[in-house]
Amino acid sequence: MRKDVRWSELSPGRRIAVAILGVVQVGLAVAAWRDLAKRSAAEVNGSKRTWAAIIAINWVGPIVYFAKGRRA
Repeated sequence: MRKDVRWSELSPGRRIAVAILGVVQVGLAVAAWRDLAKRSAAEVNGSKRTWAAIIAINWVGPIVYFAKGRRA
C-alpha cells in the first residue's frame, strides 16, 4: 500500500516540479475558459455551460475542449 507523502517530506526538486505542473494545469484551464468566453455559441460544439464545467476537470477537460469543443 502506498504511503501519503506530505509537502514537507518532498525534496526541493519535487516541490518545484509539482508547482510547475500546477501552474501549467491552471494555465491550460484559464486559456480554455477564456477561449470559450470569447466564442459565440455557434462556434462551440454543444452547450457553453457544459464545456465550462468540463474544462474544470484537471488536465483532461481543457485538452478535450481544445480538441473537440470548438468548431472550425
